[in-house]
Amino acid sequence: MNRELRIIYMGTPEFAVEPLRAIVQAGYNVLAVVTALDKPAGRGQKIHYSAVKEFALANNIRILQPEKLKNPDFLKELVSLNANLQVVVAFRMLPEVVWQMPEYGTLNLHASLLPQYRGAAPINHVIINGETETGLTTFFIEQEIDTGNIILSRKLPILPSDNAGALHDRLMVAGGEMMLETLKMIEAGSVEAQKQENIISEKVSLKPAPKIFKTDCRINWADSCLTIHNRVRGLSPFPGAFSNLITDNEVMKQVKIFRTSFQLADTGKFPGTIITDDRNSFSVVTGDGLIHIEELQMEGKKRLNTAEFLRGIHLSSHFRFE
Repeated sequence: MNRELRIIYMGTPEFAVEPLRAIVQAGYNVLAVVTALDKPAGRGQKIHYSAVKEFALANNIRILQPEKLKNPDFLKELVSLNANLQVVVAFRMLPEVVWQMPEYGTLNLHASLLPQYRGAAPINHVIINGETETGLTTFFIEQEIDTGNIILSRKLPILPSDNAGALHDRLMVAGGEMMLETLKMIEAGSVEAQKQENIISEKVSLKPAPKIFKTDCRINWADSCLTIHNRVRGLSPFPGAFSNLITDNEVMKQVKIFRTSFQLADTGKFPGTIITDDRNSFSVVTGDGLIHIEELQMEGKKRLNTAEFLRGIHLSSHFRFE
C-alpha cells in the first residue's frame, strides 16, 4: 500500500517547529498549519506570532488561527482542505469532531515514553522527579488526553547536566526524525498501533505531567539536596524555581535560581540559612546538606552567576531564604 498523505499540521511553540520542518523538507504535502492566535507580548505589547506561524509564513504555508476549535467556519474550512492526516505537536486539546475528521486519523508527538508522564509538562516533570531516561512517543489521538494507541516510542537518556531547556532541545531534534519515521509507516499502511493499557503494569504506578504553576516552582529548603537540585534543573530556564530572600529588616525579595550543585552534610543549621564568603561562594542549608547556588536572578534584575551577584549585594548573616 502506498498512500499519498495530505497533512494539516497543528502546533504552536518552538518544540513544534522541528517536526514541521522535517515534514516540509521531506517533501510532504502540508495543506495548512493551525496555530494559536497572535498575542501582545513584552513591555511594548507588540503583537507576537507563534513559532509555528513564523515558520509557516517563511515557507508560504496556509495559516489557520481559530479562537475556538468548534467554530462552524473553522470546521467548514478543515473539511474543504480535504486532508487525510492531521499531525499535532504541542497544541491544545482537540474536540472529537476535529480529531476524527481525517481518513488516516490524527497523530500526536508527545515528549515522554507513554503511558508515563501524560500531560502538558513532561520535560519538566521527568527532571524534577530525578528520572535518568525519557523519550518520545507518537500515537493516534483519542478522547482522553495522551491515551491513544502508540505508533512509535524512542528512548533518550537524561544527562546529569541536563536542565529542562537542554532536554527540550534534544527531544525537539529527535522529534523531527521520529515524525518522519511515523509518516513513512502511515504512508506504507504498516502501522500496528499498540494499546497503552496493554503496556501498563499493575506493579508500576503512572506518573503524571500536569501543567506547571507558580506554586510548583517554590523551593522548600527542608527538602533533600537532590530534590531541590532536580527541581531547579527541571524548571530551568523557564519558568524558574524560586525562593523568597528575607533581608535584615524583613524585606522579602523573590529570587529565581537556575543552576545549582550540592553537598550532603550535617550543618546543624536551619534550612534556608545562607552561608557565603561574600565573594564567590553562596550556599543554602537544606534538609540534608548544602545547595551551592551557581546562577540566579533577583526580581527586577539581570540573571547573574554567583560571583557577579555577590559583587552587587552584601548578604548579611541575618539574611535567609524562605
